[in-house]
Amino acid sequence: MDAIDVKIIECLKANSRENASVIGSKVNMSVSAVIERIKKLESSGIIKQYSLVLDKEKLGLDLVAFINVSMEHPKYNDDFISFITRNPEIVECHYITGDFDFILKICTVSGKGLEKLVNEIKSIRGVSLTKTLVVLSTNKEETCVSVETI
Repeated sequence: MDAIDVKIIECLKANSRENASVIGSKVNMSVSAVIERIKKLESSGIIKQYSLVLDKEKLGLDLVAFINVSMEHPKYNDDFISFITRNPEIVECHYITGDFDFILKICTVSGKGLEKLVNEIKSIRGVSLTKTLVVLSTNKEETCVSVETI
């Protein structure tokens, strides 16, 4: 990956629907060269997919929270992960080091919705402890890693 690939990726991060002619004018390349580079980035797996970013507040999902979860034993992880993957309010799940085993990012409609979800998580077999942090405001939220430093 070179500096032009980085510029192309930055263009696609800003607007993944931007056409190759607009990107080409920004990186000073022909449309066919831009298309070829994008195809190489896709086939190499650097570009995994193109996504849609929705406005949570406009959808009524005003409450964002993080829930730290401790498990009694790793043998319960599969059932826990199965629950997590089926729940649309849980938008991220990370297996972590430290005092907790997992951290979950939640987007829900209200405090009642969060309360219901926390109680469901606490009732999963193997969950021994949870700690919930409610987000007051978000100052930075990226949907993609930065490649500018590469």
